[in-house]
Parts: sequence; C-alpha cells; structure tokens
Amino acid sequence: MANISRKPRPFSSKMGTLPVTPQKTMRLILAPMEGLADYVLRDVLTRIGGYDGAVSEFIRVSGTLLPFRTYQRLCPEIFDGSRTSSGTPVAVQLLGSDPGWLAANAARLSELSPHGVDLNFGCPAKTVNRHGGGAMLLGDPELLNRIVHAVRCAVPKNIPVTAKMRLGISDTSRALDCAQALAEGGAASLVVHARTKEQGYKAPAHWEWVARIREAIPVPVVANGEVWTVEDWKRCCEISGSHDVMLGRGAVSDPWLAQRIRGMAEPEPTPQDWLALLPFIADYWTGVQRKVLPAQAAGRLKLWLGMLRRTWPEAGELHTIIRPLRTPGEISDVLCGLSILGRADLPH
Repeated sequence: MANISRKPRPFSSKMGTLPVTPQKTMRLILAPMEGLADYVLRDVLTRIGGYDGAVSEFIRVSGTLLPFRTYQRLCPEIFDGSRTSSGTPVAVQLLGSDPGWLAANAARLSELSPHGVDLNFGCPAKTVNRHGGGAMLLGDPELLNRIVHAVRCAVPKNIPVTAKMRLGISDTSRALDCAQALAEGGAASLVVHARTKEQGYKAPAHWEWVARIREAIPVPVVANGEVWTVEDWKRCCEISGSHDVMLGRGAVSDPWLAQRIRGMAEPEPTPQDWLALLPFIADYWTGVQRKVLPAQAAGRLKLWLGMLRRTWPEAGELHTIIRPLRTPGEISDVLCGLSILGRADLPH
C-alpha cells in the first residue's frame, strides 16, 4: 500500500461559507455510466463532439493492487494519451471505501499518466452500496475527507484528483458537510449529482442544492442530473449558478446534445440527425462485438436504441425490429438490409 506520510487536517463541519469560485468558461463533461457508456460508446459520443472531457466507468478497488491490464480493459484510452480517438481527455474513476487501498491504486494508476483521477461517492447501485461504497459513503464525511486526502497525497500534483457525489443517502442533511469534506481533502473540483441515493434517477434533480454547495466550497462545482435538452441545460445553469455541466443519460439519448448546447447543431432533434447517426450506430455495433461476448452484444445495442427512441421514433422502429433477435449475425443481417451496416464493417 502507498506510504502516506502527511496527515490530513481534522475535518470540521463548521468550516463556514467560503467564497464562490468565479465562473469563467462553460465546460461540458461526459458522465461515467456503469453498464451504459463504456469506452465504445464514449468514443462514438466524443467523436460526434462538444465535450471538454469525459470520465470512465468506475473501477472497483477492494483490498488489492490492480494490474495495469484492468485499466487497459475498462479504459483503454489510458494507453493512448488518456484521450478518446477524437482527442477528448478522459479521467479514470475509482470506487472503493478504504483510503489506503484507494491511495495505493491511485499511485499505480498515476504511472499511466491519466488525465485525472476521479473518486466515486455517488453510485446508487445496490451491489456497490451493500459493501459500503459509492453513495453509502455520504453518511461519513470524515471518511470522505480521509479518502480524498490519501489519494491526493499519493498522486503527483500535475494529475487532478476530483470527486463525484450525490446529495446524501436518504436526505440532504449532510450534503454541505460532505462537499466541504471533499474540498478540504484536496479535491480539485466536484461533480454534484443533484439527487440522493434513494431518489436514484427519479425526476426532478434538485439543482438548487448545487448552488448551495457552490457557495460553501472554494473549488469548481459541476452540475449533473436531468439535463435532456438545451432548455434543461439553460434552467440547470440558471438555478445552479454553474455553467459546468456533466451530461449523462441525456447525452446517450441525444448524441448531439452537447453540440446543441454549444449552438453547433439545431436546438431540437431533426430527422436529418437520425440519418447522420446511422454510421455511428454501425461503428458502435462493430465495436461492441469486438469488446463483449456474442451473447452480450445484442443487449448492448438494444439498450442504446432503447435510450435513443426517447429522441427519435426511427430508433424505436429499429429497436422493435431487432428486439426479438438474439445473435449478432441476425442483427448484422438486419442492419445490412437497412443499409446501416456494410459487410466490410463486420468484425473479422
């Protein structure tokens, strides 16, 4: 385990209100989404463009020093300058609850020069929470402080250490304490998913809490949650006071969302967008087949099409066609027949 020589300052929930970080520029970041936005979809979405950065799916840390092949499997961008093929920087997210082991693994990860090390304190999944990880850590601000401090001490200063949190486990009573603990521990910035663990992904997101957290800590705060459209983004910025926004399911449902927010695409989805998306769907299908077992590939494509049909009825029609299909060959035949996929695009 890493040798952490410096001791953290005792965390105090009575730190008081600190100056708000001035908002200078707008940043759009692609969210980490376990089981949804893997490196294949991350590559597609960042090639469509509009993102200043992305964060990988979480890599679980639990009582062992992970080998480099783990990062290669889950975040292969780390071996290509920590950037997607389009050049978008990617931070690697770690999830765990032991400060020493997180620090040791962050130190090893830093040997690969990631764009950043992000710490997950927001995952609401039961499989994660039953082991005391993710959002369950929000019940212990002192531990949050120790984790961030340990990781910050273990990682070279030129590599940012950031964190993502929710507003609490079942209520927001400790939201400010948690945010202050993370900032005091050394987090360079903080993403706030504006819901509690128990709220999961149910609307609404409470963006007003992002504003309160911005007023309480001296580091940049990124708003996250329920941004599906340009209008949602505008309201999120207005209520939260932050123009730094992390896009998650909204970006998966509308891959042009970041471009729309930047005024580089039509503000509303169009049929032409769907036609432009078809080559990217073909790329995604090809990439998924190379990544996962044949039995898993069909489900990945169906999952993305299920999200896309929120934006385009054509995606719903395609989803209906392939939903009963089970094998990659059957799906490829359909995509080829619809001229979405060329035979030359099939994995060899």
